[in-house]
Amino acid sequence: MSNQTVTMKAPPKQVGYAQSMAIIGMLFFIFGFVTWLNGTLIQFFEIVCELNVSQALLVTMAFYMAYVVLSIPSSYILDKTGFKNGMALGLLIIAVGSLIFIPAANARSFSMFLTGLFVQGAGLALLQTASNPYASIIGPKESAAKRISILGICNKTAGALAPLILSTIVLKDANGLKEQIEAATDAAQKATLLDNLAGRVIGPYVAIAVVLTILAFLLKRSSLPEIDTNQEDETTAAATLGKTSVLQFPQLTLGVLCIFFYVGVEVMAGDVIGIYGKSLGLSADQTKYFTTFTLVAMLAGYIVGVATIPKYLSGKKSLQISALLGVLFTVAAYLTTDFSAITFIALLGLANALMWPAIFPMAIDGLGRFTKIGSALLIMGIGGGAIIPQVYSGMFNQHGLMSFLYSPNIDFRHAFLYCMVPCYLYILLYSFIGDKLGKK
Repeated sequence: MSNQTVTMKAPPKQVGYAQSMAIIGMLFFIFGFVTWLNGTLIQFFEIVCELNVSQALLVTMAFYMAYVVLSIPSSYILDKTGFKNGMALGLLIIAVGSLIFIPAANARSFSMFLTGLFVQGAGLALLQTASNPYASIIGPKESAAKRISILGICNKTAGALAPLILSTIVLKDANGLKEQIEAATDAAQKATLLDNLAGRVIGPYVAIAVVLTILAFLLKRSSLPEIDTNQEDETTAAATLGKTSVLQFPQLTLGVLCIFFYVGVEVMAGDVIGIYGKSLGLSADQTKYFTTFTLVAMLAGYIVGVATIPKYLSGKKSLQISALLGVLFTVAAYLTTDFSAITFIALLGLANALMWPAIFPMAIDGLGRFTKIGSALLIMGIGGGAIIPQVYSGMFNQHGLMSFLYSPNIDFRHAFLYCMVPCYLYILLYSFIGDKLGKK
């Protein structure tokens, strides 16, 4: 035999549970930061593009409709790329969407801004389709809600910071600027003021694109372990035996609708709170920070979840409590005015915090080889963030996108009540029956 030594290349070392959670936590931070910029953008575009309420709410429409359109394709992409590479690709797509803000700002084109938001939503659809089931499956089933609550802290910390940072840059002295623009009698002077204001958004979004591109490269090079959702244990294999379609799982199909309503009320509490404040007569310099109030309340809710789930509360029980709080805070906001009403809307963040961590694991439980497509359907439910705000604005605004469905003859307070309470009641129903559906 030859004495020559053959050096074998060692397989790449995979990161452990804690490191995997840290990487996924970074991704959830990105979700929160990009998503909750929308509350500031709604008010920014109202001024820069001279929009009414319903037009400004097309921000949420464009952003969240991307989830509806691209969640199913995302599941097929993940089948080809795997979870890790799919997440890296999602980051790059969000970066491209951010760069579209440069020509949009230069042209002061609202339609181009909406295109950028749609592309960002597409990247997030892929990112969320991969990362949410990953977080649910990577550890014990009993602590899935706790894991997603921990990740939610990352998400909502970013969400609380995002509007503070962006509004400080793009809406600095918002009232003064608005008065200058409205007082401008010369069309060229007004256009210059609006162009200067629109240009403020370029720097932040270029920075976002650069950071996301770097993170995509680092994630691609990381040793994040891959998860094979096509491999089923005996219990899951027995539960999925004879199943030929993901639609044969009622806990999933009704869970998609539950996610739809949940995201709708979350967007109403976070992104619409500024518009609600303006309708109450509060100034733009006050309302530009209201989204942060909601996100701070959500952050508190996630901390409660980490401390109590599963030791004191099950995911199911936390969902029941959350839905009831949602009804109570919505009614309290309707019955009060000024900052009291805003406080109760912000507290909806507390009510909403533990809903996603409870609904998502409940809905994908037992899906086995259908997990990727099931996750994609649940991510499609995020489209509630596009539809519910438009239903709300259509109720009291004759120019609303949904106003053709009904006569807008009620005020914004009643509209908020009529939108929110039915959503919370459905979530409450699912909290009682979701874990029993499809189980023998």
